[in-house]
Amino acid sequence: MRLEAFDEYMRNMLAFEAFESIDPSLNGLQVGRRDPEISKVAFAVDACMETFDRAVLWGADLLVVHHGVFWGRVEPIRGTHYERIRRLLEEDLGLYAIHLPLDEHMSLGNNAQMAEALGLLDVEPFGRYKGAMIGCRGQFAQPTSIDRINRALFSGTENAIRVLPFGATEIKSVGLVSGGGPSAIDEAIALGLDLFITGDAAHTVYHRALESSMSVVFGGHYLTEIWGVNALAEKLAAEHPEIETTFIDVPTGL
Repeated sequence: MRLEAFDEYMRNMLAFEAFESIDPSLNGLQVGRRDPEISKVAFAVDACMETFDRAVLWGADLLVVHHGVFWGRVEPIRGTHYERIRRLLEEDLGLYAIHLPLDEHMSLGNNAQMAEALGLLDVEPFGRYKGAMIGCRGQFAQPTSIDRINRALFSGTENAIRVLPFGATEIKSVGLVSGGGPSAIDEAIALGLDLFITGDAAHTVYHRALESSMSVVFGGHYLTEIWGVNALAEKLAAEHPEIETTFIDVPTGL
């Protein structure tokens, strides 16, 4: 597959254009390569040197990440930014980033994939961000516990950053906004949800949740955003068997 065909494949699948005015990330091909043919595509959450090193070791032609190296501002190519760009160019490793379009997608996105892992029903958009819904919410067929939810998503409560168990012990409804979505707590409260799950912890959420008797799980930015890139890797491999894929896991604990 050629790079331009890969780009078209991703753009046809994900709503890049819908986020052009609100997403600070440069969605799409951020760093090209000399050879436009790709046969090995690695997927990861973050564009960082450890991810680059492991992608090169695996022999990747292209690395697809959720967090790229360009964020809507002019940044001089020096220091660590220079070293990252240099590493990609020297190894002829292309870099492709998909930020908010991969949070929002209602089947492949981070939030939709977590909802699927939980077995939620009646899943619909949730989590308004600058006019767009980037998360989702749904219902359990039978009420369940926060511990079971954390085992399903994060391999146990001990891997989440923090749990605020301020609401019902049996959870029926859940709102999900991966990554930096604490501000969606107000929407969750207004909808009367039993549980709100996001990535980053925020001091301002504590008393809102306590006074509204709502439970919150701060699952960690990283662990709430491994889902979309994994789903994309699986879909690409299934639909294009000539492409070899892998997921590079570089957890931060945050």
